[in-house]
Amino acid sequence: MQDRSGWDWDPGKRAVLDTAVCSEGVRWMEELHVSPDGETAAAICCTDDAEFGICVNGDFGEDRYEKAICPKFSPDGQYTVMVSQDMEWYLSVDGELWPEGYGFLWNTLFRDGNVAVSVQQDMQYGMCVNGELWENLYDNANNFALAPDGKTSAAAVQVISLGQAEVFKFQSGIFSLAVNSEPWDEIFVNVYTPVFSDDSASVACQVRRSLYDYTIAVDGKVWNKNYNCVWEPVFKPGTKDVFAPVRIAGKWGMACNAQLAWPNKWTQLWQPQFSKDGKNLYAIGANGFGKFTVVKNNAPWAVDFPVITDLVLCPCGEGAAAIAKKTNGQYTMVVNGKAWEGDYDMIFPAVFSPDGEKVGCVAEKNGKYSILVNGKPCGESYDRAFTPAFSPDSTKVLVKGVSGTEYSRSVLDATGF
Repeated sequence: MQDRSGWDWDPGKRAVLDTAVCSEGVRWMEELHVSPDGETAAAICCTDDAEFGICVNGDFGEDRYEKAICPKFSPDGQYTVMVSQDMEWYLSVDGELWPEGYGFLWNTLFRDGNVAVSVQQDMQYGMCVNGELWENLYDNANNFALAPDGKTSAAAVQVISLGQAEVFKFQSGIFSLAVNSEPWDEIFVNVYTPVFSDDSASVACQVRRSLYDYTIAVDGKVWNKNYNCVWEPVFKPGTKDVFAPVRIAGKWGMACNAQLAWPNKWTQLWQPQFSKDGKNLYAIGANGFGKFTVVKNNAPWAVDFPVITDLVLCPCGEGAAAIAKKTNGQYTMVVNGKAWEGDYDMIFPAVFSPDGEKVGCVAEKNGKYSILVNGKPCGESYDRAFTPAFSPDSTKVLVKGVSGTEYSRSVLDATGF
């Protein structure tokens, strides 16, 4: 969890930006983005034909670009935008451009204060981390990942060139995994979803060994079993043990280092997550068609729904929350197996307070947005609201929203929920 001790936690509401300042005299203003601490609000604006500027807290600055796309704040508040100048693409970080331009950029990633992007240069593909381009680029690169240390990166890469209609060549394998641009020796039909260990020293991924055989590879070595299908793996914290959902005989189970840890009894099982202490393994599972729930250590919650998404674990390690879509098409939040009361047109991912006692989220109903804490509205409703955050002592909640043209941040009492 990001350090919030330096944020302004003085109670009360404070207007940060009148968005009319940004939209005045421009062709159009794009979506507003807000920093995690709520102190900065920024938007890309079209200022003239093929001319774009970036409005930050009402200040445009002097820089203009041919195009600006993919604005995003990092967890520590860095504002990043991909901008085009003279037919090359650069990453702008808090208004400063990385020194080199590229054919195209996309997919900004953040870890531990570091920034990475996916890169196309001269029709070759790879990654750029903190402005440093991979030494090796490839005909194809996808499924990009950044390790917890923020410096180690990985992607599925095409290591064998493929001509038109070379179907059998593809079937024999053309992909591998590159870590810091260096590919593994083994080659696969496909490679998916690389994930790193918590010490950033190891990486695991899904691999497709033939048209019909899937397994997990760890640091270039494949498990000694093939499966009908597998999903994204996860490292157990503090260890090199790798867990992954695997499909055997039409049912899903959880394997650890190629041995079944949970029996294959689930209709679906995916998105595994460990608590930080490694004691609890959660996943989204299904007991039948349209009967999704959350599974903790192979034990399902007592409720199920047509859809379960966006599983979030409590920092204390003993709780979890997920978004549920109900049979009536409305949404709610489910926390530790209990659904909140009320129906919403949309529910957005949960955030836990540091003590694990409170869960907050953005909820939409009838075109208005509000912040819910433990299922109850907190503060006013907005035309748009942003992800809330709890104070380090869990007694306050930061609410951010736009009403009309005013963007404001409010620090509210969270002790009554």
